[in-house]
Amino acid sequence: MKKLTDEEIEKKLGSLEGWSYTDEGIQTSFEFENFKEAFTLMTRIAFEAEAMDHHPNWTNVYNTLEITLSTHDAGGVTAKDFKLAKAIEDIVNAE
Repeated sequence: MKKLTDEEIEKKLGSLEGWSYTDEGIQTSFEFENFKEAFTLMTRIAFEAEAMDHHPNWTNVYNTLEITLSTHDAGGVTAKDFKLAKAIEDIVNAE
């Protein structure tokens, strides 16, 4: 998988709400009503990530979920990260 350029990443970020680009990858965070809601969404995202064979770096503290996506094999952000980011957006927005 080809690593995207900074310009390609910034352009693709325009189609995602609340995501930003840092040295670690593309990142976002979500705040839910409570831990149960956050964990429920994490579980749904986990199944999608497993199906895509692409796994996020994430942390969960009570009702907050922070996600960073990067393709380690490519040494940066690839189209695969944007595909998972879009799936995450769809899962969260379906709630």
